[in-house]
Amino acid sequence: MLIRFILFTSALLLTTSSALAQENSSSPYSFLGIGTKAFRGTVENRSMGGLGMLGDSIHLNLKNPAAYSDLKLTTFTAGATTNSVELESASGSDDLDYLTLDYIAIGLPFNNLGVGFGVKPRSAVGYELEERTTTTVSRLNGRGGLNTVHFSVGFEPFKNFRLGGTINYNFGDIENKSLIFRDQIQFASRELNFVDINGLSYNVGALYKFNLNEKLTIDTSLRYETGSSLSVNSRRELATIQIGQNDTEIVVDEFDVEPRDSEIKLPEMLAFGAGIGEDKKWFVGLEYEHYQAGDFSSLSYNFGPEVAQIDADVFRLGGYFIPRYNDPVSYFKRVVYRAGLRMEQTGLEYRGEGIDEFGISFGLGLPAGRVFTNTNLGVEYFERGTTNNNLIQEKFISVFLSFSFNDKWFIKSKYN
Repeated sequence: MLIRFILFTSALLLTTSSALAQENSSSPYSFLGIGTKAFRGTVENRSMGGLGMLGDSIHLNLKNPAAYSDLKLTTFTAGATTNSVELESASGSDDLDYLTLDYIAIGLPFNNLGVGFGVKPRSAVGYELEERTTTTVSRLNGRGGLNTVHFSVGFEPFKNFRLGGTINYNFGDIENKSLIFRDQIQFASRELNFVDINGLSYNVGALYKFNLNEKLTIDTSLRYETGSSLSVNSRRELATIQIGQNDTEIVVDEFDVEPRDSEIKLPEMLAFGAGIGEDKKWFVGLEYEHYQAGDFSSLSYNFGPEVAQIDADVFRLGGYFIPRYNDPVSYFKRVVYRAGLRMEQTGLEYRGEGIDEFGISFGLGLPAGRVFTNTNLGVEYFERGTTNNNLIQEKFISVFLSFSFNDKWFIKSKYN
């Protein structure tokens, strides 16, 4: 067990470094605030429209910490997504592809108590923008984002009622560069912004299940995330430059702006949901999330008068179906079939237009190898933004994959 723990911890640290370094977004809207949302739930969640209200004995639910109390086996999971995106504006379109690492986590069961920890990206920044007028050319690009290391505890104080809590340490850096070229002026103007962000946030959750009759059960859930403040250290460099061969930037004159400490406030979130189903057979649920407006105004380089942080609502509908989970012969009868849809406001308004999303998803839970080890595969089509008011609409096809490995680590020895 100790060797497994050491190996996992090492992998977790390597993954954290990788998550910090990777460019896990290619969205023009990642210019706004701290970037676009990077974590949308596990593959099982996303395949059901992002539902965060279910727990079971062999899967992790990273949205609701109360679900850790359902674990019966030590569970290790990791997920990744490949994205194909079409960017469409009033003047044309473009296509791009990129790969993201979504999460890596482990859960440990102890009777009616479960604990877990892991790492996941919270927001992502990755964009290249260009704007031309008759006299100037402006180029903007950025990278980075916010990552989260979490520690969660879930327990069952009495039958069918579970409670849980999560402590999140959020950290990351964002780099932005602006180049402006003006007609009849020899040198270009360059502005570099470096932002380091860190701080704690907290989640609590509850799950309650009761029997409607001999077959049907009702599942209910409640989740709450605090609107925590994170510390921000900002540094700015201003320069005049000359463009050399291979687009190298030769500094002519440079000026450093004194670093500044400030804060941003993450949006407060409250979610509740309910669903009906038959255990290990089928389930259909509906979930609603409400986000109060956050405050990213201290990031003045990308939060001007055209940008507004507003309250946001999210609706999710999804479920699963298992023909026969313990069928001894047919593999496909043991497969979990999932589907869902979501309508989501991002909480950002740009040029008077809400940056909203709509998505539909499907997925499979595939038994693999040992009885309690499985692969989860999903696909989602979703749209974000609009072409109104000279904005860009993004059309995504995301294919996501996760592996869930299960084992019993804590076995009491019967013989000395």
